[in-house]
Amino acid sequence: MAFMEKKSPGKVLLDDTVPLSCVIEASQNLQSHTEYIIRVQRGVSAENSWQIIRRYSDFDVLNASLQISGLILPLPPKKLIGNMDREFIAERQRGLQNYLNFITTQHMLSNCELVKKFLDPINYSSNYTEIALQQVSMFFRSEPNWEVVEPLKEIGWRLRKRHLLIKSKDQPKERQVLSWADLGPDMFLSDKDLQSAMKLLSSWSHPYIYPVTFATASESSGLVIRMYNEKGTLRDYICKAKPKDPFMKKYCSPKKIQGLDLQQIKTFGRQILEALKFLHEKRIPYGHLHTSNVMLDGDTCKLLDLENSLLGLPSYYRPYYTQSRKINTTEAIDVYSFGHLLYEITYGKPPDSVPVDSFPSAPSSDIVSVLQSILSADAWKISMPTIAQLLETPLFADVVLLNTEKPQFKMPTKLKEALKTAKECMEKRLNEEQKAIHRHKRLTRAQSHHGSEEEKKRRKILARKKSKQSVTENEADISTKNSNSNNINSGSGASSPLTSPSSPTPPSTGVSPVPPQAAPPPPKSEIDLPSQTIATANGAGRGALLSSIQSFRKGHLKPTVTNDRSIPTIK
Repeated sequence: MAFMEKKSPGKVLLDDTVPLSCVIEASQNLQSHTEYIIRVQRGVSAENSWQIIRRYSDFDVLNASLQISGLILPLPPKKLIGNMDREFIAERQRGLQNYLNFITTQHMLSNCELVKKFLDPINYSSNYTEIALQQVSMFFRSEPNWEVVEPLKEIGWRLRKRHLLIKSKDQPKERQVLSWADLGPDMFLSDKDLQSAMKLLSSWSHPYIYPVTFATASESSGLVIRMYNEKGTLRDYICKAKPKDPFMKKYCSPKKIQGLDLQQIKTFGRQILEALKFLHEKRIPYGHLHTSNVMLDGDTCKLLDLENSLLGLPSYYRPYYTQSRKINTTEAIDVYSFGHLLYEITYGKPPDSVPVDSFPSAPSSDIVSVLQSILSADAWKISMPTIAQLLETPLFADVVLLNTEKPQFKMPTKLKEALKTAKECMEKRLNEEQKAIHRHKRLTRAQSHHGSEEEKKRRKILARKKSKQSVTENEADISTKNSNSNNINSGSGASSPLTSPSSPTPPSTGVSPVPPQAAPPPPKSEIDLPSQTIATANGAGRGALLSSIQSFRKGHLKPTVTNDRSIPTIK
């Protein structure tokens, strides 16, 4: 059963970017249909898992809703006759598992509300649009100058963020976008500091940061208003998409994609790096760079959503960079995100996987050099370059920026310290998550290696060697014990002349022999030969043995004590 994530008085503790994974554990037939029991897990902790039960019809409804993505989804086909057959159910279960694997590993699908509600109905049962409208209506009561034109349905990827197209009564023809969002798990500012920072957003200006008209925050959410741009974002430009269309429709499987030319790549890249440099110099954490958060204003790129870090919202690329412990600061996050952006504006699409093993040909080898310094496996193992280092690369160093607008920025010292502390808390949470993922990877690799066929063969060979070695050692021990026993019993060995038990040869250990006891009456019937005599006789001749027997019968030989036991006579 899923555990309901608690909501603190100020923020939602659940991180929506933590991946969900699924395994169909079993199936059960109920009358005319089959139910599939699915184990869902959030992140790497097996303790954070729950069971859900779904029918094929539930998968079919989800699949129909996801068709907006334009992706070819691997849902097994329907079957009306024979769908209760055991072999068919097993085959369908494998197909549904493959379907779940696909939708939980495709980045955009895995973050969409439809998939989240299908896999985690307890934590994602809320109607976020209704919640947003309630919060916005409260805002409009206090700010009656604004009114809603239309909701912009799902133009972004976040579940807990909603967008409305609004207008001011003073300028009814001018359209602006209102964005509302819950406070996220990385919100570490006090209510007072958050409110102060949000109000300052509209006073900050930079040639490569998109301006904010109005911003405010409550104890549980934040609200920002900015001008609506008909041209849309950098990703809209690459994908030839309409800005008002839903996020999945625009970006999951765009029909037309186009990388930028070399001059655009150099200019846009330099502008974005300049904006990032400014933010880090002012100690403002960002961490939300991607092509949908860059507004294209003519020939100028401008960063969007500075409020995200203030509100504590997790980053779009968080599932990627939590896999590398080298991406452990807010600057490293921005550099990594810039690598993703540079790849996308160069090739027209994001990388299929990260780290990237090989890069396609690009308009310039300088582009590939920068990409390798950020997205290659070596970069993940060593470290990310800094923003200053990227600005000094040949790709961006010679770019001349025409916009000479001076940045405007003011912030009280106390708020700067609060932001610094919040930044450290964000990085601490990131580092803890990265450590947990690293431990899980090591454990998974060890288990995988332990269960591999090669390792099984190696263990069998090793076991055989140990078994042979053990047998050899046991045989050696037995041989040694027998040798020692013969030495004790026979003195110098089988080649020595027979020694009478009445005057035994001292053993090699130097222990004095036990004094002989008084001779018992001679036996009148069958006799038991002394073991010491027989053992010695085995090494001597037959004549010596006969001589010993005759002596024993005449009573010349007396029983002796050997190993604390007397040789018994037969009466």
